[in-house]
Amino acid sequence: MARYFDVHPTDPQPRAIAQVVALLRDDALIAYPTDSMYALGTRMGNHAGTERIRQVRDLDAKHHFTLVCADFAQLGQLVHLENSAFRAIKAATPGPYTFVLPATPEVPRRLAHEKKRSVGVRIPADPVAVALIRELGEPLLSSSLLMPGADWPMTEGWQIKEELDDRLDAVVDAGDRGTTPTTVVDWTSGSPEVVREGAGDPTRF
Repeated sequence: MARYFDVHPTDPQPRAIAQVVALLRDDALIAYPTDSMYALGTRMGNHAGTERIRQVRDLDAKHHFTLVCADFAQLGQLVHLENSAFRAIKAATPGPYTFVLPATPEVPRRLAHEKKRSVGVRIPADPVAVALIRELGEPLLSSSLLMPGADWPMTEGWQIKEELDDRLDAVVDAGDRGTTPTTVVDWTSGSPEVVREGAGDPTRF
């Protein structure tokens, strides 16, 4: 049964954040809010958590996860950034974008693209997500919470708690987070390619 945390959407209670992070450090799988839908999250080093995300969402082994960062310093440890990419991504973050970039050795091999050695990274403009990642001290391995066969994601934490109570360790509810995923920009070729249009304005790339 998942623990339920009802947190303030813009000023999350430090005690609740600390309790959720304590669970993450104990290899929990959580549902948490972002600036584009709710997401599933666990520690990067939690192999079992990665497989649990695959099971919840019925994902195959080729699915690429996103590493969600608190700030640009954290992001810069995970991916290689050319000057043009650095400037454009810096200007667009925090925000509802996922950037696919060449991974650094900091990224576990199992999380990077098998051939390209790339990984998706993002910095959300969501106070709750950022508070969790700052308290944890490392990026969250994440995947958008869209259930298999569903036309729309669940938009409220209490819905997630009801449907996935026995498959998660914690649900962080910060109210409605909408149904639009991030805009995905692939930068592995050296120039930006918008591969999915979502909540972020794609015209800036």
